[in-house]
Order: sequence, then structure tokens, then C-alpha cells
Amino acid sequence: MRLRSLLFVPGDRPERMEKALGLGADALILDLEDSVSLANKPAARAAVRAFVARAPGGPALFVRVNPLDSALVADDLAALAGLPLAGITLPKAEGGASVDDLIAQLPGGYAVLPIASETPRAVFTLGTYNGARLAGLTWGAEDLPAAIGAATSREADGSYTDPYKMVRALTLFGAHAAGVPAIETVYPDFRDLDGLAAYAARARRDGFAGMMAIHPTQVAVINAAFTPSAEEVAHARAVIDAFAANPGAGVLQLDGKMIDAPHLKAAHRLLALAE
Repeated sequence: MRLRSLLFVPGDRPERMEKALGLGADALILDLEDSVSLANKPAARAAVRAFVARAPGGPALFVRVNPLDSALVADDLAALAGLPLAGITLPKAEGGASVDDLIAQLPGGYAVLPIASETPRAVFTLGTYNGARLAGLTWGAEDLPAAIGAATSREADGSYTDPYKMVRALTLFGAHAAGVPAIETVYPDFRDLDGLAAYAARARRDGFAGMMAIHPTQVAVINAAFTPSAEEVAHARAVIDAFAANPGAGVLQLDGKMIDAPHLKAAHRLLALAE
């Protein structure tokens, strides 16, 4: 399952779910949590169930349920039982144990995409995820500062303050330790597409495989950022071909630069992403 772009869609807006099918996102996250008011939760569950049950095809379908410690999650999971979903997005996840808890409550082989950094306790569990049932691992920069009474997670220029840089990095390494894709968090200013492009490019540079989106206009920008260019693909093939032609070599020269085993590994990873 390729997860460059994952677009949130409110679960109580069935017309938006229909429209989202044609936006080019690799996955839709149909939301039963933050974007749906308490009064609208029952209607959202019914709308999501009806939408997913007809298996519309196209992007992979995830549903973000309410947190495991809420009084709402049991009704969410009852509404989702048996549906042909790609997976469940779990907010306020607190390590591998919370994934096990969710799976126990909703059998059926669903993958789980934890939002793994939304509580203080969660930060200390980012190395405990087992990749066997995960679709990936992602993080959030909004709930955590609210949970600890911080004014914001960002500097005036939009960059993260030091505590949230750390959380982002721990999520990145936690995902790779579990052997699953690291998914970058959302870029809130959906009108700033240039800023989004730069943000997504940094995410890919750092080792993220995809990114969540909050608005349809963000999807194409995110897809472009996480799709290797023709030049990158050509270089990766040249690296692989160089080592194939010199099977006993540990270090080679290519285009005037030294390449070794990490470059070969990166080349194989890039081609897998491109394909």
C-alpha cells in the first residue's frame, strides 16, 4: 500500500467523501474524531459505514476513531465491524500496547495507523511499536502542546520549537525501528502551497514516506514531493548498475563521488518508492 498522501475527510460529510475519491490521494482518513461534533457522531458513523460498505474503489480507506479511553470508541468500532477498510487510524495512541488493545476490540485483520505523539505518556512509548499490524506511524503537533499547557508548538516562522522537533524525530525513528512508513503530520495553512511544498520536501529528505493532508488542494503538492523525480530514479539505477558490474567492490566512484553500501541501500529504497 503506497501512502504518499492521506487526506482527512469529516465523517459527517458524505458529499465530501464522494468528492475525495477523485482527488488523487493515496488514502482517505474518514474522521469520526476531531472534525465531528458530539451531536453528529451517530450520523457520522452511519455515513462512514454506508460509504465504505459499498467499496467504492480508488484510494485506500482508513477511519479515524475516537481515543481508546473515550466513551465513544465502542460505538465507533461496532459501526466499522466487517467493513472492507484498509485500516484504522488511532488517535492518542500510547505505544504498541494501545495497538494491541484496538486489535482485540476490532478483529478482522485491519492495519492500524497510530497517531503516536498526542499525549505526554505517548512520547515515552515511541520505540515500542511492532510493525506486524501497522500501516505506518504518524505524529501530531497540536494535541500535545495543549496537553501540557504550552502556548504553541511552533516558532513565529512556522518551524517547530525544540520539544516538538524531538517528538517528530522520535516518531520518525520509531517508525523505521518498527519497519513501517513514517508519515509526516499535517501542514495547517492550506492556502500556503509553497510553504507546504518546502515542508513536504524536508519531510522526504529526513526519511518520511508520506504526509497527511487537511485540504484537497494539498494532495497534488504532497504527491509530487514524495514521488522520486526522473533524475533521482536514473541516479539510483546508475548506483545499482555500478555495484552489479563490480560485485566484489565495497566502494566505487560514480560521477566523481564515492559511493558505498549505504548509497546502494538508498538506491534500492528509492526505486521501490518509485515503483
